[in-house]
Amino acid sequence: MDIISKIETEQLKSEVTDFHVGDTIKVHTKVREGDKERIQIFSGIVIAKQGSGLNEAFTVRKISYGEGVERVFAVHTPRIDKIEILSQGKVRRAKLHYLRDRVGKRAIQVKSKDRK
Repeated sequence: MDIISKIETEQLKSEVTDFHVGDTIKVHTKVREGDKERIQIFSGIVIAKQGSGLNEAFTVRKISYGEGVERVFAVHTPRIDKIEILSQGKVRRAKLHYLRDRVGKRAIQVKSKDRK
């Protein structure tokens, strides 16, 4: 087990943006197309965080052309270039799966919070 934990600590990112469930974020991901690589941005609300250590992941939800789109990202993957926090939300739940049932503007509304 010591070997596994040593390998995991080598693969952890040293600087990870501190964000919480309910925050609206932009995730800059590296997309490889053939021999070229570009940055693609996925912007939405963090509806869940799960796991710990190297297995930590988060789910981001957005509304695209009236259709709900969710994407799960691993926190420590090299495919994520950076994470920008657009606004911080004040929520009273650990998982915001109830946003899936909402339609229109209510599907992307979370109370804002002045977190420091």
